Amino acid sequence: MPLPNSRDAPDVYLVRLTLAGAGAMNSPRYAPAGLLVECRGHRIMLDGGPGSEPHRRLDAWLLTDQRCELIREIRAKARACGLQAVVGSFFSPELTVRPCPVIHTSHATYGYLLEANRKRIVWAPEFSAFPEWAEGADLMFAEAAGWDRPIRFAGGVGGHCAALAVAEEARRRGVGRLVFAHIGRPTIRAIDAGKHTPFGEFGADGRGYVVRVPGRPT
Repeated sequence: MPLPNSRDAPDVYLVRLTLAGAGAMNSPRYAPAGLLVECRGHRIMLDGGPGSEPHRRLDAWLLTDQRCELIREIRAKARACGLQAVVGSFFSPELTVRPCPVIHTSHATYGYLLEANRKRIVWAPEFSAFPEWAEGADLMFAEAAGWDRPIRFAGGVGGHCAALAVAEEARRRGVGRLVFAHIGRPTIRAIDAGKHTPFGEFGADGRGYVVRVPGRPT
């Protein structure tokens, strides 16, 4: 069945999401984690990096970490689009995108909550503790740098939650659909060994997702 559009389903509009990249830093398989968000002519890039940059016009380029390893490359790509890559918000009648704090490292880092009418989408590619504000999300893109054990940073200043723990917590907190979108080497080895998480699915570079939003935009 074809997806509805504004002409044949006036009380439904779409938020289209494309994983520009699904990898952790220096992934041997995936481009750096990034999400392209499209809704009613608006285009917003979240994170990304070399190999996962958009190729068309953007309205905003938003970051989860303004001190990330790829910040120079991302900012250069954003400037080429006439934008600044920053931690920030985006507002339109159809879609709100705003940063929410996560526990990850010694400086401030964020995920993003996307809200379209009654639908909630979460972009949280890096955290060491599951973010409480993601509870009940219809769709969540989440951390999977580690597999069955967390990755701890030196000095105890944060790290990455394990994919198995993320899956259990997301299911417990009522997340509707979970997509792993920051896949690290331990998780790649688990995938290659045929292992699965108890909840959720693995993302891939270029894979698209659609959220149908009930009601006319206000």
